[in-house]
Amino acid sequence: MKMAFLLFDGMTSLDWIGFFEAVTRLRLMEGGENVSWDFCAVKETVADDRGVTYRANRVRPDLAGYDLVFVPGGMATRTLRHDEDFVSWIRTAEPAGWKVSVCTGALLLGAAGFLQGKKAVTNASAFDLLAPYCAEVVKARVVRDGQVITGAGVSASIDTGLYVVELLKGPEAAETIRQRMEYPWYRGSGGSDIYLAES
Repeated sequence: MKMAFLLFDGMTSLDWIGFFEAVTRLRLMEGGENVSWDFCAVKETVADDRGVTYRANRVRPDLAGYDLVFVPGGMATRTLRHDEDFVSWIRTAEPAGWKVSVCTGALLLGAAGFLQGKKAVTNASAFDLLAPYCAEVVKARVVRDGQVITGAGVSASIDTGLYVVELLKGPEAAETIRQRMEYPWYRGSGGSDIYLAES
């Protein structure tokens, strides 16, 4: 499993850190030697919405080579969704097996065309902004429609990460990681917080 974490100026760190913390723990489990990731951006250094600076180890790579591409949110997405150069880079993820977002990262997946005809979720403050990009905005913690997974606002990043762990390695792996993270709220794909679309 080769993952790309997309980073950009003005993102919200918890949107990606929570997901990152959960899914990268797969490397510590049996078969984890096949788990790898890159921090990808359109420039070498980016700063989040509170001034924390990150250094990308891949600058504008072709995202087609990844099994999973993750997009965080933040206020900057409201502008970036209209940035054709940035959105065209995200579109290179078309062949990627999984496309995942948290919070308003869904606006960027939507702008890239990945939510067309699909159900999705974002931060509650951006439901109206997401609606034109998808078939339906669903009020849930995590929504999966086909190979696209969207998480609600900020802290849903952890739930989204644990759901992806469950999807890839099963409920026992997700429960093991949940316990190691001492995260009490994830109830698994059978819980009411996870919405699975028919498609």
